[in-house]
Amino acid sequence: MLKMKKLVTVIFSSLLLLIATAGMAQESTGSWNVGADLYNRYIWRGTDFGNSPVVQPTVEYSVGGFAIGAWGSYSLSANTGGTEADLYMSYAFDSGLSFTFTNYYFPVEPGSTGNYFDFSNKYHTYEIGASQALGDFSLSGYYYLNQNNDLYFEAGYSFKKVDLFVGAGNESYTTDTNFNVVNIGISTSKEIPITEKFSLPVTGSVIVNPDKEQIFFVVGISL
Repeated sequence: MLKMKKLVTVIFSSLLLLIATAGMAQESTGSWNVGADLYNRYIWRGTDFGNSPVVQPTVEYSVGGFAIGAWGSYSLSANTGGTEADLYMSYAFDSGLSFTFTNYYFPVEPGSTGNYFDFSNKYHTYEIGASQALGDFSLSGYYYLNQNNDLYFEAGYSFKKVDLFVGAGNESYTTDTNFNVVNIGISTSKEIPITEKFSLPVTGSVIVNPDKEQIFFVVGISL
């Protein structure tokens, strides 16, 4: 089974690279993006990672519909739980369809420190995903290439400056591993003027996890 999933990983990654190569052939130049977000909590798919304020840096190179980058999350308190350092690549079509491959790595997990280049499922989690934008609606699905076959699906709807979303998953997403709704929320954003030429993007979310019976209030800024 693991050999089959490694094969799926190689095939999916190769297809992304082939599609990206074809897309880049039609583009003359790409662009780099560097940024960071600050949040009072890191809530991802209905789960609180670290229970502390975080800074989340991003470095990305994109050309055409292809993007490859690195993303991380680091606690601003003594609680280092939820520290994360990910690599990803994606391709977005003009039709609104996109595919993503992500390598999740958690440096502070037991045994992970000093083993980054051991790319086995013991220290890394690999995920393939697909999403489709349909006007103001969006649908997405993600699959962990691990022994438990974790699945997560999410539907979203955007209008004006408000985003609504609901997500469901199984295995690591739920308390009993059974498929259940784990992520219901609403988010909005605004620009706060600082000077005549600079404004600060601020986002706010209210998120409920019915499976764990938890509620989260999240506020963040982007730099």
